[in-house]
Amino acid sequence: MSLLEQQSFIKGIIPFDNLTNMELDEVSKKLDIHYFQKDQFIVDDNSIKEQNLYFVIKGTVQEIDPKTKEVIAVNTAKEFFDPVSLIEHRVKSHFKAVEESLLYVLPKEIFLKIVYQNSKLEHFFFQSISQKLSQTNANNQNKELASFMVARVKDAYLQKPLYVYEDETIFNTVSFMKKHNLTSILVKSLEGEYGIATDTDFREKVILNRLSFDDKVKQISTYGLKYVDNDDFLFNAQLLMTKYSIKRLIVKDKEGQITGILDQMSLTSFFSSHTYAVANEIENAKDLEELKLASNNFIRIVRSLYAKGVKVRYISKLLNELNIKLFQKIFVLLAPEELVNYSALVVLGSEGRSEQILRTDQDNALIIADDCPISEEEIEKFALQFTKTLCEFGYPECPGNIMISNPYWRRKSSGFKELIAQWINRKNEDDFMNLAIFVDANCVVGDKQLIDDLKEYVYSKVDRSAVFFTTFASFALLFATPLGIFNDFIVEKKDKVTELDLKKGGIFPIVHGMRALSLEYHIKENNTVDRIKELNNQGIIDKESASEYIEAFNFLLTLRLKTRLNKLDMGIVPNNCVDPNELSTMDKDMLKDTLKIVNKFKKFLTYHYKLNYV
Repeated sequence: MSLLEQQSFIKGIIPFDNLTNMELDEVSKKLDIHYFQKDQFIVDDNSIKEQNLYFVIKGTVQEIDPKTKEVIAVNTAKEFFDPVSLIEHRVKSHFKAVEESLLYVLPKEIFLKIVYQNSKLEHFFFQSISQKLSQTNANNQNKELASFMVARVKDAYLQKPLYVYEDETIFNTVSFMKKHNLTSILVKSLEGEYGIATDTDFREKVILNRLSFDDKVKQISTYGLKYVDNDDFLFNAQLLMTKYSIKRLIVKDKEGQITGILDQMSLTSFFSSHTYAVANEIENAKDLEELKLASNNFIRIVRSLYAKGVKVRYISKLLNELNIKLFQKIFVLLAPEELVNYSALVVLGSEGRSEQILRTDQDNALIIADDCPISEEEIEKFALQFTKTLCEFGYPECPGNIMISNPYWRRKSSGFKELIAQWINRKNEDDFMNLAIFVDANCVVGDKQLIDDLKEYVYSKVDRSAVFFTTFASFALLFATPLGIFNDFIVEKKDKVTELDLKKGGIFPIVHGMRALSLEYHIKENNTVDRIKELNNQGIIDKESASEYIEAFNFLLTLRLKTRLNKLDMGIVPNNCVDPNELSTMDKDMLKDTLKIVNKFKKFLTYHYKLNYV
């Protein structure tokens, strides 16, 4: 290859794309080309005398653990190895060509010289895998900021365009505003012109000027309002407010009809994720229709937080809080009044762990106190209506029928104890999966002590079962990690689409493995990351591994959310799958690193629970 071709080759490999022209020139001039036959060792214990960095031009090279002789990874074209050994001045792994291979060879001293003089390369090579994953997550989300900047006025929360006539009294106007939870109201003149009266007007113009409450509201109203189209950009609305020193704009549609009032608080709330306004909407909703309108804003919150680079685990926790408020309100609107004191509505699985972001299927249960005075017929009527309402709000029915409309998941506390005993004693897959999602249960409304007592009952039962944890933990190995021996992705082809299931291949093993460990050590946390941290605090998992597991888990959730949002934009039903061919080179590399961490965790579980004997 010519010097120019060598430079182009090296420049196309991350992180060597950060080399300056002078550094790239120096590296290229020091490169040599070596040929290796099939099964020939490139690096072994004797290589300490002459260490190099290798770039694969052609062929396939296995990385092998010297102690176990196990293949750790596979390097193919445009990949390099083994920088760790050069930095640590020891041979960490052996490398063997599994087919005829052509490699670029860069002497150790040149590599180290370039690394120490180039801050970006130094930062890359001295990061742990978990730090690289964390940095990648941040970089990917920052790229989404641009799409956030094109939000429209109609995307923001708009106050309802309610109005009174100008000859209405101040007292009646304030009463009307209080009834509808308004901070401002439109005032319509006899000629059809609109003005506005705000809470500030009532405070400063009425009280300070000692006006009579029977005076007409037109005396304190402001006319000459500024309008904005509902399809205009929010930034333009912000500019109008700034230009005219006003706090409210009247929003019109294409036909000129007033559709709402955009105020400064709503605008600020939108750019700070819109959550405060939506939470207030849920709180103030008087019926299911208003509640449904409020819940329709959840997807917008997800998009805005994701675009701002907020970590997915924090987005999911925030959405979980909004979902809890929503479920609480639905419960209050639909349930018999006394039921809240004699039951616990719990959400299960990912929602119980505060890890659900986009609406998937319902997973919930109703624990009823043994001394509940309400009839079964009344409770059943409520349960059926609750499930139906959630469906209407966009939460699909659970394919496994894990909903309170199903009597199996709606029973008295003593009935759940009998069920838990069956789940533990029968030891089949369905029973253990039912137990697994129940362990993640979180009370959203009602008597929390009911679920706390049942979880304590679970701990007492499993502690007496010698083989329980071995069988329970083994389900973390149920699905193979989708990474082949040659470091390539193992994918499924469905309808001519190549897909890799992130949940089965990476998310579930971490979730369920941490769940098993937490159950064994009586860790009360529900959230997977919180469980990992507590397992580290108790010395079950070391600090470096805990950091890797957390960042790997976050990366998988982030990649899944990114893919799901893209599918929604294309009108495709979102799922847990990603097409590796559509990923950037960096995302592919990070996904491979992440799946290696998943395999590492599976090995930990296998050793901890002796799963190789199952």
